[in-house]
Amino acid sequence: MIIWRDLNQAMVMSMLRASDGDRSSRALIVIGFLLVLLVVTSVLSLTAGAVGITTSEVFRTLALELVGGETDQTSSLVVLGIRAPRTVLGILVGASLAVGGAVMQSLFRNPLADPGLVGVSSGAALAAVTVIVLGIPAPLIALGATEFSALPFAAFAGALITTFSLYIIATRSGRTSTATMLLAGIAIAALSGAATGVLVFIADDQQLRDLTFWSLGSLAGATWPRVSAILPFIIPGFITAGLMAHGLNGLLLGEAQAFQTGINVQRVKLLAIVMVALAVGASVAVSGVIGFVGIVVPHILRLVIGPDNRYLLPACALTGANLLLAADIVSRTIVAPAELPIGIVTAILGGPFFLYLLLRQKGLVDV
Repeated sequence: MIIWRDLNQAMVMSMLRASDGDRSSRALIVIGFLLVLLVVTSVLSLTAGAVGITTSEVFRTLALELVGGETDQTSSLVVLGIRAPRTVLGILVGASLAVGGAVMQSLFRNPLADPGLVGVSSGAALAAVTVIVLGIPAPLIALGATEFSALPFAAFAGALITTFSLYIIATRSGRTSTATMLLAGIAIAALSGAATGVLVFIADDQQLRDLTFWSLGSLAGATWPRVSAILPFIIPGFITAGLMAHGLNGLLLGEAQAFQTGINVQRVKLLAIVMVALAVGASVAVSGVIGFVGIVVPHILRLVIGPDNRYLLPACALTGANLLLAADIVSRTIVAPAELPIGIVTAILGGPFFLYLLLRQKGLVDV
């Protein structure tokens, strides 16, 4: 049994190498570079903002906090109480959106699949808005749920229902239609947007202010309780993605070939749907709708390191984290002391890239 499994894995890997070349060495170098870059971006995130904090002050504050020394009250409040949870949340959300996009693209075997474009984020947002406006459902209250813990659970449920519905609609006889997927995603997003609009209409002034800024995407509300609330959703999602990397590689070759190599196709599909729901649901719950990260990051990395998900998924996680931290730095410095919603920044970057993908698929551009 073990020999058969090893032969299957070797067969899938050889097919991928034959079709795209073996770029594992380059992938490892890129992943190492992205790790170093993430450290640099995280430090910049801790220093950027309306209150000027130097790099040396950041390191001194972190070092004193670790050894239990006396820290400057202002620096400690800004670095540890405000910017550190925001930085950690940006890393988690960026990594989740990028990995979720890569998994969706492998599942549908299409570079245009993205949680934001095909309605998954809208479904998650609808469920989260429902909790914000109408309150926590009675069953969750009975289980002792708070707003911090109920929002990720509701958004996960909304993303799961949306992703599963999209897959059922777009797949026939084991084949997924790209046109059907995009049209169904547009329809789901429109229905979710209409329902969200009704909830916004009946919201009070405080809820309306929160929802307006949240719907454009923001990390401004980052706190350590919010980070703790999404960890039970995001960490299992990352683990699930890592465990099914081989299965996703098989799906890239087609479901029939994947089945012939011994891959449990249906189980991989189910795990992929659950992983996307976990990642997108938790991210939307704490940061609102942030688009285009899931489509830009995987596509660029496939051009650089190839389609092997053993390397692509960790590279996507690191690149997504770097991209969202960079976008967040721009959002809170470009119009300081005010903040530009981060969803606007990612849309400015991702919109032209999405148009490029469409034009490339139509053969209107060659590069």
